Amino acid sequence: MKTRYNCAKCPGYCCSYPEIEITAEDLARLALHFGLSLKKTGKRFTEQIKSKKKKNGDGAAGPVALLRHQDDEVFGSICTFFDTEKRRCGVYAARPGICRDYPGRKTCGYYEFLKFERAAQEDPDFIALTGN
Repeated sequence: MKTRYNCAKCPGYCCSYPEIEITAEDLARLALHFGLSLKKTGKRFTEQIKSKKKKNGDGAAGPVALLRHQDDEVFGSICTFFDTEKRRCGVYAARPGICRDYPGRKTCGYYEFLKFERAAQEDPDFIALTGN
């Protein structure tokens, strides 16, 4: 599937989602990337949400691991791995599966919105925000 968007020209909108869920495989990949144990990696980079109603692989409801966030001047909060200076993923080679699969189609709605707004504002660096 050939994509029609360029993440390098985006300020990281998808990285600002409040809940970026990761799997055990993602955690293992990150642990290897940082040279840490699974336990240290989980403690340093994730938080557990116990109240979320999500199905585990075995069909039982259970806690979900989410990536921690850091402050961000553009979106208010963004993934802990996001490089806020360069506006890109700081662990791209080890990024979680959900990030690898995003947006799951040939186009990205935010990128299309961003291109439209940049053209309308006649500013190639304009950052269009969709929230408050």
